[in-house]
Amino acid sequence: MPMAASHAASAVPPVDEALMRETIRTLSSDEYEGRGPGTAAEPKTLDAIIARFKAAGLQPGNKGQDGKPTWLQDVPTATITATNRSPLTITGGAQSATVTSMTFKPSTEFVAGSYRITPHTEVKDSELVFVGYGINAPELGWNDYAGIDMHGKTAVILVNDPDYAMEGENGLFRGRRMTYYGRWTYKFEEAARQGATGALIIHDTFPAAYGWQVVESSWSGAQHFVQTANDGADQTGANGWIQKPVAEAILKAAGKDLAALTAAAQAKGFKPVPLGLKASLSFDNTIEKANSHNVVGLLPGKTRPDEYVLYSAHWDHLGRCKPDATGDDICNGAVDNATGVAALAALAKMNAAAGGTARSQVFLAVTLEESGLLGSEYYAQNPVFPLAKTVGGVNMDALAVGGPAKDITVTGGDKSELTTILRKVEGEMGLSESPEEHPERGHYYRSDHFSFAKRGVPMFDVARGTDLVVGGKAAGQAASDDYTNVRYHQPSDQYQESWDISGMVQDVKLFYRLGRELADSSVWPNWHPNDEFRAIRDKSLAEAKGK
Repeated sequence: MPMAASHAASAVPPVDEALMRETIRTLSSDEYEGRGPGTAAEPKTLDAIIARFKAAGLQPGNKGQDGKPTWLQDVPTATITATNRSPLTITGGAQSATVTSMTFKPSTEFVAGSYRITPHTEVKDSELVFVGYGINAPELGWNDYAGIDMHGKTAVILVNDPDYAMEGENGLFRGRRMTYYGRWTYKFEEAARQGATGALIIHDTFPAAYGWQVVESSWSGAQHFVQTANDGADQTGANGWIQKPVAEAILKAAGKDLAALTAAAQAKGFKPVPLGLKASLSFDNTIEKANSHNVVGLLPGKTRPDEYVLYSAHWDHLGRCKPDATGDDICNGAVDNATGVAALAALAKMNAAAGGTARSQVFLAVTLEESGLLGSEYYAQNPVFPLAKTVGGVNMDALAVGGPAKDITVTGGDKSELTTILRKVEGEMGLSESPEEHPERGHYYRSDHFSFAKRGVPMFDVARGTDLVVGGKAAGQAASDDYTNVRYHQPSDQYQESWDISGMVQDVKLFYRLGRELADSSVWPNWHPNDEFRAIRDKSLAEAKGK
């Protein structure tokens, strides 16, 4: 890959710290009530972001139905709440014994929901098939669905990747570092692509990286989705999780052993195993439809305006939430993610002041990140600017309070040719690179950049490290622990005038240079060979060149 155009540190415009403070202070004030999408606070939030984009010199990035420029993109959503949940009933028999019926309780032993917008969900006498890790990765020569027609059947799936237990990252699926194939979202998506009626993931705490209580609480309430033209008809009828002891009991009834099948599924060439059992479950769905908005700003390119570099940050937070000991029930979201929007505003002003780049730059403030990345997902499904012409981008989520650091961390590790630009810029800024903590937890797949990445667009997800210039790793870790344990998703995530934001300024300078290098270059970064997103990027680039 050719080296990107150089952009010396001396050419970086100053970061408007006053603008950043004012943006964080405003968006995280009680007046904005935690920036809940669809609440009375949404119009205020949108107006505040648009005002800052206008002041920076951006243009409206979208067009309305009347063809006139607009700052907003509608994001239609559906919320589905399952009620009247039946038990999970297993019937059938193994060669060695006959099983009349086994039933498992909702919530405590299994959970299930539907991606389909329908008032009632029923899976009746669906044949169970153990499909290992439920992965179809042609670039790796791996297909857990080889040789079986899944129509009418329910897939029983292991969580994570086949080589998750490795200490390093040298496995076919990057060992301890989770790939997208290990994420539960992928497993449900692939089961749907295979035509399955249902999909049940076997919960196991270590490879899942969280206990059953997380699964139970996450799936017991309302589920949020982007509305689609077919109301999710192309998805499985029901998706869910089962406790590991439940899976062991089901497989035993089929004359199988979970441990033995798990070991077999970790080797290339594994074939799906029909279990000779049938599953039934049902529940009703209460459906609510709503509309929120993304904000889209544009700084047109000077020589290649039909090529785009993206800066993104989510504007939403939790709104009103569980009260703390003082009775405060507003989750203000100062760090998460008023800081990201403040960085977006500062970057817009810096880039406009420096003059347009060769490529166009898009500044995207997305909604409903806290509800499952829905704003970015909707944009990626319905891009204002074609994803095949989107070169790459930088996502910003929850910039840490405190001073500058000596290091940065890269979520997801070295996945794409964006690393060439990153290593160049971090070297010029005198920064080192520290390993990501807990790569097995798959954090790369849990923020808005992922909505673009899974459709082939390489995205930076870079954060300031914890080795601070003042105080070192001890101070950095203490600050990180304080935020995670005391403020994250709590009413205490509030702006304070005493904040040291010099570290955020360092972040913005880094983000500016990464985006600017990409926007002034002629490179088209791709994912590394055998990365899970390489094939879709190759396809989109080939289609773009063919037009």
